[in-house]
Amino acid sequence: MNRIMVLGVSAGVGKSSFARKLSEQTAIPVYHLDAYFWKPGWVESSEKEFSTKQRKLVEKEHWIIEGNYSSTYDIRQKRADTIIYLELPLIVCLYRVVKRRIMYHGTTRPDLGVGCPEKLDKGFLTFIVSTYSERKIKMRKRMEQFKKENPNNNVIFLRNRKEIEQFFSELQVRNDLYS
Repeated sequence: MNRIMVLGVSAGVGKSSFARKLSEQTAIPVYHLDAYFWKPGWVESSEKEFSTKQRKLVEKEHWIIEGNYSSTYDIRQKRADTIIYLELPLIVCLYRVVKRRIMYHGTTRPDLGVGCPEKLDKGFLTFIVSTYSERKIKMRKRMEQFKKENPNNNVIFLRNRKEIEQFFSELQVRNDLYS
């Protein structure tokens, strides 16, 4: 596990928090794609600019890159050796998105670029609900393809808090054994 993609079924699934904790336990640097995509005032980067930034990131030998961004998935996937995929229930994702909005009201989350204060609108919630089932299918196919392309690739599929806690417990045990 040297080049790790952290993906999720939806916003609010916990990708950023998971990636931060993984970085703390492994000492592998984490990069949040939202921080590379969003410019101050919620201005989107061009696809060329966003792609260029990711190509530079994946040249490194050790990284955790968190975020879905389907348009640039292949850039990361070609260099990754591990995908960790979070697929928590829709209601959990919605709850967390609303909670995040309240927690970061008027401020910018640590995983976003400067000048992007937390916001939430009906359109975003509708997007989460309307794409959830379709994304589950699409993301599972991506995991299968990633493993098929190279049997040495790791795919870790986590579906709930208990599985996430178990993953980190096992990771800590491995770290303790090898340190």
